[in-house]
Amino acid sequence: MVKFSKQFEGQLVPEWKEAFVDYWQLKKDLKKIHLLNNNVNNANKKSSFSRNIYTSLRKLPLFGPQRRENGIIQVHTKLGQTLSKGDLYETELLEQFADTESAAEFFALLDLQLNKVNQFFRTKEKEFIERGECLKKQMEILIELKDALIKQQYDKGTSSGQNIKDDESISATISCDEESNKDRTEQEQDIENSIDQVILDSPRSSELGNPTNINTEDNKSKSSSERVINNQGKSLKIHIPLTNPTRTFSAITYLFRDDMINQSSKKCGPNGQKKLHINRTKLKHAEKMIRGAFIELYKGLGYLKTYRNLNMLAFVKILKKFDKVTNKQVLPIYLRVVESSYFNSSDKALKLADDVEEIFIKHFAEDDKKKAMKYLKPTQKKESHAVTFFIGLFGGCFIALLVGYVIMAHITGLYRPKSDTIYMETVYPVLSMFSLMFLHFFLYGCNIFMWRKTRVNYSFIFELAQTKELKYRDVFLICTTSMTAVIGVLFLHLTLVAKGYSYNQIQAIPALLLLVFILLLVCPFNIIYKSSRYRFIRVIRNIMFSPLYKVVMLDFFMADQLCSQVPMLRNLEYVACYYITGSYKTQDYGYCIRTKYYRDLAYAVSFLPYYWRAMQCARRWFDEGHKSHLVNLGKYVSAMLAAGAKVAFEKEKNMGWLCLVIVMSSVATVYQLYWDFVKDWGLLQCHSKNPWLRNELMLRRKFIYYFSMGLNLVLRLAWLQTVLHYNFGTVDYRVTGLFLAALEVIRRGHWNYYRLENEHLNNAGKFRAVKTVPLPFHEVDEQD
Repeated sequence: MVKFSKQFEGQLVPEWKEAFVDYWQLKKDLKKIHLLNNNVNNANKKSSFSRNIYTSLRKLPLFGPQRRENGIIQVHTKLGQTLSKGDLYETELLEQFADTESAAEFFALLDLQLNKVNQFFRTKEKEFIERGECLKKQMEILIELKDALIKQQYDKGTSSGQNIKDDESISATISCDEESNKDRTEQEQDIENSIDQVILDSPRSSELGNPTNINTEDNKSKSSSERVINNQGKSLKIHIPLTNPTRTFSAITYLFRDDMINQSSKKCGPNGQKKLHINRTKLKHAEKMIRGAFIELYKGLGYLKTYRNLNMLAFVKILKKFDKVTNKQVLPIYLRVVESSYFNSSDKALKLADDVEEIFIKHFAEDDKKKAMKYLKPTQKKESHAVTFFIGLFGGCFIALLVGYVIMAHITGLYRPKSDTIYMETVYPVLSMFSLMFLHFFLYGCNIFMWRKTRVNYSFIFELAQTKELKYRDVFLICTTSMTAVIGVLFLHLTLVAKGYSYNQIQAIPALLLLVFILLLVCPFNIIYKSSRYRFIRVIRNIMFSPLYKVVMLDFFMADQLCSQVPMLRNLEYVACYYITGSYKTQDYGYCIRTKYYRDLAYAVSFLPYYWRAMQCARRWFDEGHKSHLVNLGKYVSAMLAAGAKVAFEKEKNMGWLCLVIVMSSVATVYQLYWDFVKDWGLLQCHSKNPWLRNELMLRRKFIYYFSMGLNLVLRLAWLQTVLHYNFGTVDYRVTGLFLAALEVIRRGHWNYYRLENEHLNNAGKFRAVKTVPLPFHEVDEQD
């Protein structure tokens, strides 16, 4: 049977852990009382028989006064200093305990936990109710606009000879302005972005002035364009996030067009305003935003319900333990107080959840409750034992094939300095590329396993759908299956080489292997984790077109992974050049190295990941205005300068370039280590209660953090091989390069865990468990 403490820890909301009852500390206090009681009982074992008779008789109503219902403790209720805190509870001991001081400390802590739970529940409930009221008004406005759109389209179809541009039902003036991003509330700060604003009016617009609205003067986005629409004195804004290049260029277009409109002689309304009509696309996007906001609100209300139930159960369990330890009947008395407290008695959140469910079923699921529940309460797919079986099966096959491949390579002497040059220049890059890629993917699976074990909410951080995200078993299955296929094909290829087949006959095999994996990646059929494959393609697209796409956590996390995969990218570029140019037909593997165009392209590939990451930092600074993003950008610029010095040193190996490589690489390494430890991992806090770490740690053993910092330092110094040119005995230099590249991939996988641990603790520090989706409709100050 699972202990309640384990069950409690496994079911609580990770980001709200500090707001839950501190069940573990209460248990520690109970253990102190239990030990003291045992000592007292041992001392009183030789008590007189008459005392026992007297004590027994006093318990009978006939011989002693009947105990009052509150004869053991009395819980006093005090009014809080502010309305947000509500009532505060304080327990008074009316009877003596074996250790009254320890019992008083226990109830003081218990009262503190009850007051904390009530205050947090009240705060979150108020936040969700305000959000819910705003969403209801947003929904009403959306319905009105959809009705107006239908009427406009109807009038267009039925009115002969009337131009839709002359329709006065929805008219507008367009004004664009560059705005600065100011500080917002903590819960909206992470989702603030560049927005494309369309402003329209409704009688309810005056009701939208709540904390979730954006102030038109102080809280506008930096790269937003604003379209103002006036309709019979109404005033609304539709916010369209500038998350892709189309909307970004659209905003820029409106900025320039505004100056042209002011001096143009285009058709205007009676007040000199250009007319703009609400179209279906804008409303569809607004509807999607509101639907997402309802889903997140419902999820938050579900978390609040879990918070209520788990805390209530924790109070019951700890009071039962107290009664068992002290032989007192405290549970009925204190439990009545807990049951009547705010967090357990308030039903506002439950009613709001029912309202949200009803609205979602009616407006977003076509009155189909089953369809609505797929969005509101998505069911996670069950983990199959078949996946575990195939992991073991393909893992065994991979090991067997790898051993066979290594033996065959040793017999043929492929990996020695004087080996088969054609094989090492044409086939080995394919093996190296797949090895680095799936090693990285395997480490990602290990990261997922550790994040789940330590309750790091990586799904929320990466904004992954729980029904479609890859579990660590899925990742391991992909790795073992893919590497079994890769090693199997290359083992077959090596066997054919050993049998004397010419390269003209078998040279296409590695290219076909690469082509199969590319086709599987872009396969449009719903097979082999389609949602994850297409999400990966979208993320790579976002990275390649930085800074045009808005940067989210998953984008810059993946870009950081690419910074550790430069050797893999260079191998990919070389293999693509070798086969696309047709060099494989003549085994002219030196063509892509001799030709200046392709050689420069290979050098550019070395810079691209750092360039993409630097552009993401620039975009984040442009969107959010935090100078820390510019400092982070400097880290990637230093990495590019160090990479450039290495490239120059490879061309002209002289002492000047060597000194420059050492200086630039040293500066970049120190810069990167500082950012790793202080910014990404949140460590090296000199005033922390954990020396030179941070106050909150997910792993229990502190030495792991110190060891990790040392390991990261050592692996960051892998660039020294560029200077030392060290090789392992008689092994080919390409194998040494693969080993060093693998060390960088391992460092990145090791870095990943601590990066998300720190991100999770930041979310937990702000009690941020659900996304705050920006709402489309906002009030406009007509004086502006």
